[in-house]
Amino acid sequence: MAGVAPVRSSDDGSGPARRAGRAVGRALHRPITGPAKGIRRATHAHGAGESGLGKLIELHAINGAGDMMITVALASTVFFSVPTDEARGRVALYLAITMAPFTVLAPVIGPLLDRLPHGRRASMAAAMLARAFLAVLMSGAVATGGLELYPAALGVLVASKSYGVVRSAVVPRLLPPAFSLVKANSRVTLAGLLATGVAAPVAAGLNAIGPRWPLYGACVVFLCGTFAAFTLPHKVDDAKGERRARLSTHEAHSKRPGLRTVSRSVLCGLLANAAMRGLSGFLIFFLAFLLREHPLAGQSAAVSLGIVGVSAGVGNACGTAVGAWLRARAPEVIIAAVLCLTLAVSILAGVFFSGVMVAVLGATAGFCQALAKLSLDATIQRDVPESVRTSAFARSETLLQVAWVLGGAIGIVLPLNGVLGMAVAATIVALGTTMALRGALLPRHPTKPTLAGV
Repeated sequence: MAGVAPVRSSDDGSGPARRAGRAVGRALHRPITGPAKGIRRATHAHGAGESGLGKLIELHAINGAGDMMITVALASTVFFSVPTDEARGRVALYLAITMAPFTVLAPVIGPLLDRLPHGRRASMAAAMLARAFLAVLMSGAVATGGLELYPAALGVLVASKSYGVVRSAVVPRLLPPAFSLVKANSRVTLAGLLATGVAAPVAAGLNAIGPRWPLYGACVVFLCGTFAAFTLPHKVDDAKGERRARLSTHEAHSKRPGLRTVSRSVLCGLLANAAMRGLSGFLIFFLAFLLREHPLAGQSAAVSLGIVGVSAGVGNACGTAVGAWLRARAPEVIIAAVLCLTLAVSILAGVFFSGVMVAVLGATAGFCQALAKLSLDATIQRDVPESVRTSAFARSETLLQVAWVLGGAIGIVLPLNGVLGMAVAATIVALGTTMALRGALLPRHPTKPTLAGV
């Protein structure tokens, strides 16, 4: 039209329309790339990016998110969708078909993975891929709660624990120069806890759409984890100079050191941590049914469970954060102190049983379990030779997982009596406290570790 000047692009080819499009694109892109860059900076800080630890931190976050989505799907099917009596039967069936076989398989996981030192990345990728496949398989049965759900859940559990064992063995290979093993494990654990906290509401939202949707989400997450496992450095698969550790060693095998012959402090710390892990399994199952039948005052069963669960999660996160920050000359003393604290709180919870005391016990157990595990890591780092250290982590993690299963089994068969439950909890912790005190009273190793690196 006459008198109207055409709109022309500038010399660099960026006209007003194109500049506006780019501005809109940046505005839409920044909410995703901004947090992603922030997360990458946090996971790769202080040399973790150069060593490859940052990649493992991100992989463990993916693992935690996927496991949480499957947990939400199972809980909504096995526990929340039916009356309490039927739910107890379903969970008992879940233990019988899923957990009981796992107690047989778990001791085999560590030694079996010891034979694959050159395939750790592939092992973690396989554990991710297996759970992605099983999540899809479970989606067909999750709505009905059919028996086919339980073998698939067993497969998910075995794959998850296999990943955990390999991850424990991998961490020493990825330590930055200024990191201790405890500090590295603290970062990895915190990443998993944060991812779990983020995934829980997402999974709950997907579950509102339909019971299958959290499993579809888990499938996508684990597929991402499958590819992420192969981004770890190749040195993860390097097993040069490593040997397999044993929980005990006879004279005929003196050339193959075991946890018992290397350090009684490590053995005592491991047994004390097994008691804490058993307490965790017990409280999860026992309180799940107790609070459903007798919720906290003025709260629904779901809210009551949520309060206790959040208390335990916050306690665990705080314990992990404190462990990464705290310096201590004797990890055995830390283990003994947190076991004594947990024992005292469990006794108080039995004497003055109430909803508040149950929440306090959950927070205390989470906090102390995290510190006890980090202190066990410190004793292994100090006393176990490097040539068998990764194998020692694999076997100790397997024992802790078995303890969790046994604690859960006690929780499901125990009558729903709060005082009785707290008495059983105190007994479990008392057994571990005995071993922790023995470890603290043993002669000190000449090299004094710090609980966290600089």
